[in-house]
Amino acid sequence: MTSLQILQPGLDEACCAPCGGPSLSAEDAQRKAQVFKALADPNRLRLLSIVKSGDSGEACVCDLTEPLDLGQPTVSHHLKILVDAGLLRREKRGTWAYYSLVPGALEQTADLLASL
Repeated sequence: MTSLQILQPGLDEACCAPCGGPSLSAEDAQRKAQVFKALADPNRLRLLSIVKSGDSGEACVCDLTEPLDLGQPTVSHHLKILVDAGLLRREKRGTWAYYSLVPGALEQTADLLASL
């Protein structure tokens, strides 16, 4: 056997066994990636923590800028990403917006990895 034969297996041999089972669809992958991208920012993780730990289970946007030492536009941007990812919900009351966790969102997020 020549060294060329060792490096190049015969054409009739399969390289490896084909992958089995269903794969993640492009749509599911996009949805899951959106959640993970939302969680990939330290300020967004802190926002989730603040909202979750609130006595009423919600927080006014006016109470979220000071703990993060960020401006209101930046905090609003982060909150929008969390809402779009399905982790927070927004309720407008007069001139203020209140944010709360979507029921079951954190548990569903933990299950995302298990479903891969």
